[in-house]
Amino acid sequence: MSDKNVTALIKNLESYCSEHGLRYTPPRYQVLQVIAGSAKPVGAYDIIEDMDKITDKPKPTTVYRAIDFLQQHGFIHKIESMNAFVVCHAGHSHDGSQFIVCDDCGKVEEVHLCHLPADLEHKVNETGFTMMYWNTEIHGRCDACRA
Repeated sequence: MSDKNVTALIKNLESYCSEHGLRYTPPRYQVLQVIAGSAKPVGAYDIIEDMDKITDKPKPTTVYRAIDFLQQHGFIHKIESMNAFVVCHAGHSHDGSQFIVCDDCGKVEEVHLCHLPADLEHKVNETGFTMMYWNTEIHGRCDACRA
């Protein structure tokens, strides 16, 4: 993500917090800045190490709280299979996320299928389960790695 886009994302976080009566804290924007500045999904301990370059090394609980906040409010997504985080490219406007993950280079692309496929939605409803959100990861090899 370019520096210009990272700056816009940080401003978006600040506006979002202001509009919703939420606290805009240094750990929240610093964690978002680190995730947005990474070319690949980044894990919590890598975030801590990168934040050490910005400020004093934060406590892990501080970083995890910021991650939880950013994830809860749709600014980041967790790539479950990698236990790592990426910035949401849809402006936190969806209930489901899908990712294409290259198992060779680690590149992750967010793709958007805005509705749960009918057969899957039917099965979920059939069980009486109340869905909060959904994530799908498709693993394979990207064009660059195949070449």
